[in-house]
Amino acid sequence: MAPIHAVLFDLDGVVRHFDAGYTADIEVEYGLTPGSVLEAAFEPRLLEQVTTGKISRGAWVDRVGATLGSTTAAEEWGRQPSTVDTEVLAIVDALRAAGIRTAILTNGTDTIPAEAAELGLIERFEAIFNSAEIGWAKPDERAFQHVLDALGLEASEVFFTDDSAGTLAGAEALGMPTHHFTSADGFLGALRAVGVAI
Repeated sequence: MAPIHAVLFDLDGVVRHFDAGYTADIEVEYGLTPGSVLEAAFEPRLLEQVTTGKISRGAWVDRVGATLGSTTAAEEWGRQPSTVDTEVLAIVDALRAAGIRTAILTNGTDTIPAEAAELGLIERFEAIFNSAEIGWAKPDERAFQHVLDALGLEASEVFFTDDSAGTLAGAEALGMPTHHFTSADGFLGALRAVGVAI
């Protein structure tokens, strides 16, 4: 097995987290069917448009509002706060201290740069690759190839973790070692299993 020179992280569900109760509270407040907000927001065709940069995040939220019949509810949902995972960031810092490069690949929207800056992530990662900017979303192999080309590394040298098992396929097809993220401890164990000494 080739030595790992970089670790690539998913953003949502790994580096930062959202409170699931926030969306449920909005549905109660506006009399919406439970689950309807996420069903509208993550409708596959609409999600593909926003995560590949074809429409803006603002337009996405507007369309969610139109589907729900409540622009106000959608806008409130769109302001959902997030928190960073301090355990994961401790691993990021340990990787960097050990000379291993760190980066993020997210299926994001056009507001990711501002969100990353607000959360203090810019200085913790060498690069933040955003599908809305590069034009391909995970699990498309082209998204991962874009990262490899930008980092100047071979697939076998980059370890990728994501909380969505389905997105690992594109990385694995290129030969990247991967880990389905469920906890910081599990992730740390997976890194050590491939020879990352932190």
